[in-house]
This record gives sequence, structure tokens and C-alpha cells, in this order.
Amino acid sequence: MKKSHRPQTRVKNPEPNPMSPDWVVWAAWADRITFEDIKKKTGKTENEVIKIMRKTLKPSSFRLWRKRAKNQSIKHRKKFEISRKEIRRKIKKSDYI
Repeated sequence: MKKSHRPQTRVKNPEPNPMSPDWVVWAAWADRITFEDIKKKTGKTENEVIKIMRKTLKPSSFRLWRKRAKNQSIKHRKKFEISRKEIRRKIKKSDYI
């Protein structure tokens, strides 16, 4: 194995192999990965991801994740885009005041 001259970046939760079921759990916890991205990469719908998370996580962890995923507009691309537009409008209005 050839050593790279680039420094290796260590992350707390590295990305698992996309073909493993662990990737769905990892992606569902990641804030910037939307359900649409998960569907594109694995073919799993939002309901299927929820079922996987319910089966894999402890009940308290599942409730915590569900609360986060439900309240965050980032997990749904459409909601994320709408919230970004609202922020831009507020910024533009405040520039004129």
C-alpha cells in the first residue's frame, strides 16, 4: 500500500460503505443529507428509512432522531429551499431599512 502525502482527516463518524444498511442510518443522522438524496443513492423512500431507523435504533434514540428529522427543514429538499428563500427575503428587506 502506497503512503499518501496528504494528511488523513479523521472524523468521528466516517461514512460507511454505501451498499451496507449502516449507510442508511448514517445518512439519516447526517444533517445535510436529504431523504431525496438517500432515495437517489439507495432507492429507499422516506417511510422505508423511518422503518429502518425504528428497527435499528433504541426507542429513545429513534424518538430523538424523529424529532430532529421532523423539525429540520434540511431533511426535505423542498422545505429547505423554501426556508432559504424566506431568509433571503428577510435579508433583502433589512438592507433597505
